[in-house]
Amino acid sequence: MAQKATIYKVELSVADMDRHYYETHNLTVARHPSETDERLMVRLLAFALNAHEQLEFTKGISTDDEPDVWQKSLSGEIELWVALGLPGEKIVRQSCGKADRVIIYSYGGSTADMWWEKTRNSTTRFDNLQVINFSRKDTSALATLASRSMKLQVNIQDGDVMVSVDDTSLHITPVKWKA
Repeated sequence: MAQKATIYKVELSVADMDRHYYETHNLTVARHPSETDERLMVRLLAFALNAHEQLEFTKGISTDDEPDVWQKSLSGEIELWVALGLPGEKIVRQSCGKADRVIIYSYGGSTADMWWEKTRNSTTRFDNLQVINFSRKDTSALATLASRSMKLQVNIQDGDVMVSVDDTSLHITPVKWKA
């Protein structure tokens, strides 16, 4: 018998001083049985970093032809494609062809470093691609904050990110590998 997704209820408050975006999003997030707490929290962080009234989670991990998060225009064009992890060159190429902007949030420590060394040269032709890395230390600490019902506060200023849940705060510094 197949396992079912675990449902998380998240009140995500975003204060992004860099983009002048201040909003609270009440999210219901399905965590796929094969998804870790670390990946779930990176997905929420990616949502917060790109928060917009039309930003939404997709089927994500259970499908290959959709990103983890996307923003579509009112006419259905994909304005923003947000992928997590270490996608292959073919997926990067297809994503850049489908969307106005593509952001890949990589994580995983030395595995992510090796992926970027291998992938870096093949991404130079994509002007609509950004690659941002989170350190293993940051994403591991983020994973400890996961719970089925969360009030998550994300403050962004000068590229630095502070994530707070209850009395616990983490400072995360995303590293731009490709701007």
